[in-house]
Amino acid sequence: MPSVYGRKLKLSIFGESHGEAIGAVIDGFPAGLRIDNDFIAAQMKRRAPGGALSTKRKEDDLPHIISGVSDGYTNGFPICAVIENTNQRSGDYGRPTLPRPNHADYPALLKYGEHCELHGGGHFSGRLTAPLTFAGGLCMLYLRERGVSVAAHLKQILNVTDSAFPFDVTPAQLDAQRERDFPTIDPMTAEAFKTIINSAKVKGDSVGAIIECAAAGLPAALGEHMFGSVEAEISQLVFAIPGAKGVQFGAGFDFCRMYGSEANDVYEYRDGRVVTKTGNCGGIVGGMTTGMPVIFSVAMKPTPSIYLEQDTVDLENKTNAKLAVRGRHDPCISLRAVPVVESAAAIALTSLMLETEGRSLN
Repeated sequence: MPSVYGRKLKLSIFGESHGEAIGAVIDGFPAGLRIDNDFIAAQMKRRAPGGALSTKRKEDDLPHIISGVSDGYTNGFPICAVIENTNQRSGDYGRPTLPRPNHADYPALLKYGEHCELHGGGHFSGRLTAPLTFAGGLCMLYLRERGVSVAAHLKQILNVTDSAFPFDVTPAQLDAQRERDFPTIDPMTAEAFKTIINSAKVKGDSVGAIIECAAAGLPAALGEHMFGSVEAEISQLVFAIPGAKGVQFGAGFDFCRMYGSEANDVYEYRDGRVVTKTGNCGGIVGGMTTGMPVIFSVAMKPTPSIYLEQDTVDLENKTNAKLAVRGRHDPCISLRAVPVVESAAAIALTSLMLETEGRSLN
């Protein structure tokens, strides 16, 4: 089931970018969690379109919860939330027989045929990250009750790099990070990123980015070895985000530049608690958490919808063709993907924590 995630906690995403509505069904979520509507609305607003550096498509993105919540608390039954699409412009999109480069158009037409809905990207659109963000916001509330916080920031665009999360980042620091007006740690980097994004926008082009995400306050020994690893669970959710093309945990590919004596996260007791002196493994070994913050990075490709003319093919006439994409598009989709990456991590970690019920987490 390509649009369904999970085992004990199940998440289903439905709808298309230019359909009547999009939404999510979350099954297996525990009863008794108070819904903090302000927190969820803030997360949704961070992802929502609009603003000088974003698409001009205006959507309120207010989730309407139609089941699973009673008197402001989850009731243990499937939670269904619907988000209406109110600002579609399907006429901006040309013939699907001219597949847009780096979009799902070509393989989707081969798989689903002429009736495949591709206006605005259809079910493949980044618009579907809105219900994913709602589900993530709900999971972040669950994690918050257990002292766990999740936050992300833009780490790199082109050759400009933001500061990194410290390997021992605290939940309070992550809570503060989510409150920033622009998702960087260093305010000076924020100004540099804005300049780069605006320059790409003026040229009708786009830029990609690296997003770094951290989760602090987690217990040790969360996760399983091999196919149930924390890395595998998080990565599965991350790759549901359109545009995500790479994930690394901790030092990731930089391990190739290290000796073992440099790479190993050695242990020590600090205030009666076992901690590591470094965070090269991103808080995960053997597929399980060490109790240190889990830190990973996501490589996001540039928004494929650009206004510059590009080469493509005409599938109907079987000829080479030119394509200039119209519509309203983000010059850097990664800017709005920051809360989506947080959501992916929160859903995966909530799922893992729910699966540990009845086990010993010392």
